[in-house]
Parts: sequence; C-alpha cells; structure tokens
Amino acid sequence: MIVEADGGSRGNPGPAGYGVVVKDAATGAVLAERKQGLGVTTNNVAEYTGLVAGLTAAAELGASTVDVRMDSKLVVEQMSGRWKIKHAALQPLAAEARELAARFERVRYEWIPRAQNAHADRLANEAMDTQAEPATTPARWTGAQGKPTRLLLLRHGQTELSVERRYSGRGDIPLTELGRQQAEAAAKRVAAMADGETLPVVASPLSRAKQTAQAVADALGSRVETHQGLLETDFGEWEGLTFREAAERDPELHARWLGDISVPPPGGESFERVHSRVLAVRDELTREHAGGTVVVVSHVTPIKSLLRLGLDAGPSLLFRLHLDLASLSIVEFYPDGNASVRLVNDTCHLT
Repeated sequence: MIVEADGGSRGNPGPAGYGVVVKDAATGAVLAERKQGLGVTTNNVAEYTGLVAGLTAAAELGASTVDVRMDSKLVVEQMSGRWKIKHAALQPLAAEARELAARFERVRYEWIPRAQNAHADRLANEAMDTQAEPATTPARWTGAQGKPTRLLLLRHGQTELSVERRYSGRGDIPLTELGRQQAEAAAKRVAAMADGETLPVVASPLSRAKQTAQAVADALGSRVETHQGLLETDFGEWEGLTFREAAERDPELHARWLGDISVPPPGGESFERVHSRVLAVRDELTREHAGGTVVVVSHVTPIKSLLRLGLDAGPSLLFRLHLDLASLSIVEFYPDGNASVRLVNDTCHLT
C-alpha cells in the first residue's frame, strides 16, 4: 500500500493538523483517509503525527508492505536513518512510528514535491481549518473534541437460516414473520430516539437487511440507501451449513478459520477482508454525515467490525462478542480520531 501524509501549522507553532490518504499500490484506489486537528503545535510535530496515523491506517487495512510518501524532507531523512532526531518533541513520535513500521514486512520512505502530495495536503488544511473554530462539543473525559458522527447499528431480524443457526452470508433470504415483527419493534425504538428528526438509513443490499431498514425508514419518514460494503461475510461453500457441518466438512480449515481472520472459507471471504471494506464504509459515512446520526442496518460481522473500530480492539472481538437478531448498538466517531461505544446488543425493544 501507499501512504501519503502531510502536516502543517499556521504560525509554527500555531493551529495545526495532519492529513493522510492510503492507496492501493497497484490501482491507486483510495482505501482510507484520515485527518485531525492537533491544537497548537509545530509543523514537524504535525508531520510526524500524520506519519503515525498513516502507518496505523495501513495496519488496520492489513498491509504487508508500505511506501510512505511525504513532502517533509526532515521526516523522510530521519525515518530513513540518515539524519539524527535531536528535537525532544519529535523523538517519542519517531519511536512510535518505528514501532508501527516494524510490524510490516517492509516500509520505504520517499520524499515527493508538495504538488504531488496535494490530496494529503488538502486534508491537512481541512484539519487546520477546524482548529480556527471553537469545538461544537466540549472535550469529554476521553479528550475527544468536536461533534461526533453517531452510528445506530441495527442487525436485521430473524430469517429461516438464523432459526436453524446456519451460516448465512450472501444468500438472499427474506425475514420470517417474527423477523418482520422484530423489524417493526426496532423501527419504533429508533424513531423514538430520533425524536422527530429524519435520519438517513443505510443498509446492506440483502433482502433481510433491506426489509429491516425499510421498516425503520418508514417510521422515520426517510428512505433506504444500500451500500455494498455492509454485506455480510461471504461464507463460500459453507453457506447454509451449521457450525458442526462446516467443521466436519473441512475440519482443519474450519479450525484455522476460527483462529485467524486472514483465512477465508472455501470460495469465500476472510474476516480480515470484511474489516477492510467496513473500515472504508466507516470513513465514508463519517465524511458524508459528519456530526450527524446515521442508522446502519447490516449483519453480524460488519456491525462487529464497526464496534471493533470504535473500541480500537483486536480481531478476537469478532469471536467473543455476541449480537442478537434485531439488536441495537451505538458507536460515535469523533473528527479528532477518538471514538466512543455507547451501546452494545440492546434488545429491550423486543420484550
């Protein structure tokens, strides 16, 4: 992957921020964007903080090798080991960057002219712009600044496969009668929380999610938009099998799959891949609905992935967190990179 990072300070020191864009090395497609205001600090601190954020984003996306491109000669030369790091404020940031870099097979640093770093530069300037304005929400005990984007995460209602506890990924099956009742109950809960506000509703394109989302949209007076990134895991040849049937069919592979998120089912999709596409969805939603509330109707794995991002947790969360049908969870993502999980697996509306 390619990480392009930039940082700046208006006054040096002054209102500062960084911007980061992560791209696919083969296609140039944008995989993630990051930006954050840093209060009052120096250009060099902002540049190094951007580097740390870029390496972190690449790690979250599962990169094995990274090409870092920056227009900061100082950072590139120091991280390449050709210049010494004498400034005390930069040493801990450089150490953090080195620790992150050590997790990849290879990290290469390249200086590029500012004109070739325009994307990251734009994001950095947007972040610096926020520092010239008062935060719309006071700092919480977590230190988070700004107004968060709140995601109401709703799992779809019951289907025939969920009744039989079978792997249900890309198979497009509808809700049962009970599932429709669960969707209606969840819709009333969300509408009460919205308190008359018309919230956007974004859902997986599979029928069970769309049906649940439509009930919510009807209660809100909204409409449903679908997003491919919210699809459930593709279970491949295990689709429709029970846990036991899949384990008996492919015992060694099934055991590896349970302990390694990079392992896909036969003909299917790994949890690592799901996490990467959900990360892109998170970035898109927080960018397009910054400071607002969005209802996200999806499946177990995408919702767990969003909660994992909110908790900054490891992959074991996928195997240790339970989500009931039609359950509601809430996560907030702040513009400064912080997050807060407010609710997990709430089903009080179903009782």
